[in-house]
Parts: sequence; C-alpha cells; structure tokens
Amino acid sequence: MDFLISHVTAVTLDPQLRVLPDAFLGIDGGKITYLSQEPPKEQPREILDATGLVALPGLINCHTHLPQTVLRGWADEVDERTRLAEKIYPAEERMDGELAEAAALLGIAESLRCGVTSVSSLDGPLEAVAKACARSGIKANLAPGISMYLGDDFDFETYPDCQALVKTVEQYHGYDNGRIRIDAGLHGVFSSSPPLWDALHEYAVNNHLGLQLHLAETDTDNQDALERWGLSPAEILDCSGLFSVPTQAAGCGSLLEADAKLLARRGASAVLCPLCEAKLGKPTADPAALAKAGLNVALGTGSAAEAGSLDLFRAMRAACLAAKARSSDPTALPAQAALLMATVCGAKAQGRSGECGMLQVGLDADLILLDFTQPQLIPCHNPYSNLVYTAAGADVVLTMVRGKILYAAGKFPTIDLSSVVETLTQAMPRLFGDNKEES
Repeated sequence: MDFLISHVTAVTLDPQLRVLPDAFLGIDGGKITYLSQEPPKEQPREILDATGLVALPGLINCHTHLPQTVLRGWADEVDERTRLAEKIYPAEERMDGELAEAAALLGIAESLRCGVTSVSSLDGPLEAVAKACARSGIKANLAPGISMYLGDDFDFETYPDCQALVKTVEQYHGYDNGRIRIDAGLHGVFSSSPPLWDALHEYAVNNHLGLQLHLAETDTDNQDALERWGLSPAEILDCSGLFSVPTQAAGCGSLLEADAKLLARRGASAVLCPLCEAKLGKPTADPAALAKAGLNVALGTGSAAEAGSLDLFRAMRAACLAAKARSSDPTALPAQAALLMATVCGAKAQGRSGECGMLQVGLDADLILLDFTQPQLIPCHNPYSNLVYTAAGADVVLTMVRGKILYAAGKFPTIDLSSVVETLTQAMPRLFGDNKEES
C-alpha cells in the first residue's frame, strides 16, 4: 500500500451513503484499495494521521471557463450585452496561447485549492487550456465555445475554431489514460446556426466525443430561438442530432418542461451554476424539477469573471438556498443532495461514473481532506450540513487526483504559481490596455 489516511471521517457518498468515523483509507497505484474502520494488516509506505479531518470525494465542477480567471472583476455589475460585447469578448480576443495557459493554470490552482479534482471548461484557446490541465494533473473535460452566425463563410475543414478542436482532439483526447477528454463545444443557440450544429454533430459522433454548451439560460434565449426557428433552443439543436452524444448543458434556468423531458430522453445532463446565475441576474433552474423530468443534474461555478470564485462549496450552498427560497420550504434540496450533485452526478455528467465521484474501493483516489477542527466547523452534529452550509474551499487542506497530491498546506507541487502570476502580471497591459486600473 502506497499511502494510508488514518483516523479520518470518511463521507463516502457511495450507494449506501455511508459516513465512517475514525476510518482508514488506503491508496495504491492511484486507486482506493482499502476503506474500513479497522486498520489494515498491510503496512503502508506512508501514513497521514487525519484525526479531526473529513475525507470527501473530489468535487467535480461541470461548467467553467478557466482562462477567464484573469478577467475576475473586470465586467461586474453591468448589463449582459455590455459585459460580453464590450468587456469579455474584446479581452478574450487579445488573449494569446501563453496568456491563456497561464490564466488556466491560475484557475486550476484555485480549483485544486477549493477541493475540485475535475473540471469541465468551455473556452479557448483550447490547446493552451489542454496543455495547462495536462501539466497540472487535474482531470478535465475541455471544449471550445464555438460560435458561427448565419451568413458567416463556414466550412468545418477551414473554420479556425473547428480546426483548433480537431488539432486538440488529436493531441489530447484520452491523454494520460483518459485524465483529459476533449468534447465538442458550442457557445449557444443564439450565437450559432445549423451548418455548425450539423458539422459538430457529425464530428462528435465519428470521434466519440461528448458535447458542452450553454442552453436556455434566460427567457430571451427561448424567445430568440422561437422567433428565428419556430422551435425552442433544445428542439432546434435536437433537429441536428446534437444531443445524441453525451451532453453537458449549462444554465437551463429557463428550460421548458418539455425540453427537460427531451434532454432526459437523450441522456443529457443539466449543469446548474447558481452562484454566477444569481450574480448575473439570470434565473436558476429547480434541480428537483429537472431530476423529476429524468435529467442528471450536476453543478458548476461558471467562470471567475462571472461568479467571482471557482469555489464549488459556495455553489452547493447557493443551490440549496435558492431551492429553499423558491419553494418557501426549508426541506427543499437537502445538503446531501447538493453534495451528490457536486460529486456522483458530476462524474456521470463527465462520463466518469465508475472512475470517481465516490470514496469506494476500486475507484480512482480522487479525494479531498477538510479541517473540521476549525472554529466554524465545531461542533459537527451533521457532516452533510457542515460541508454544505458552513465549509468553504479555504477549509480544504489536501487535494488528490489518482493518488497524487496536487494541493496540500498551501503548496501546489505541479504548478509554479509564482511564475504563473508573473506571466499574468506582465500581460496585463496588453490585455486591458489603458483601462488596467478599472480591473
């Protein structure tokens, strides 16, 4: 046995939802090989005394935009058109590969610090983001947020964003035994059109890729689609067959009931981002209603530029509070359900069920440790309540992916954070120009 975590409270989130006080968790070859309240007979090479700590499956952030980490605070408290057209898009156009890689690494460091072991990122430059994820050791499903308007000269074989997808698939899809996966990506219905949808569907099917996109985030999205196509966003995309591949649909705050059932029939996952949706003034979907329709419901943070943070603990809390406030029912969306959305359901959304999302023998050792000896986490009458309503990413003391420690005690063994910060600092003038002080 390579590594033993001893005397830990293990919140397994396994099918029996076991919580094991004073447990022993053994890791060998990147897998969980032992989990019991009895100490193992085998002598491990290394032991970590985790008295006072809680072990949890690594959190899975099913929607973010890693390079936008450098845009945190750049476009706050403005209307959506101004935020995108005058702030976010111009800055992204000035973001070259070196800057995007550094910004993605900063986002990965923040994610690991907050207990996230796998991310779904919908953004480019795709190759730069993939390179950052490869270096860091985090798990990732990566996709480009491709746009293409009617009237654009479109050919999948020459369209730059499509060719960037092809190149990155060739280089990184399945990298490190599947640690990195590349998905087809679509920014949204309002920013694209049928030639792109048809081409992406064909490419995704032929190359066994999933799909990431924004879907039905607002009532305006629905109205625009109805005016343009006479169909809802989900219906028009389904005409191109896009949902025939595993799909992570982010937003869904204005998803129609019939569309939820359509997506459920196709096996899609809805990804709620309650923190960024609230900050941007967008509606947040009711996870119970989506689950009742048959959808797998996972959680995301959105980007740091949208939510201000990549802390998925905050997103879990926001999801629970929004559900309770919406229904005037304190029992709506229990803490346990939010944790399942951020782990088990996230693994399913990413196509990683049977690989991670639980503390269970045979699964990858993707796990985190939180310090429950901190004043705000004492006493602990209910670990689920403490984890969702009180804990934060700052309480994470260790993050591990496939048995490899990627964050512990303020250190990132795979990321040279000082170099990342220096690169980003030097890039600020060309990214923000004369408006740097506004950031």
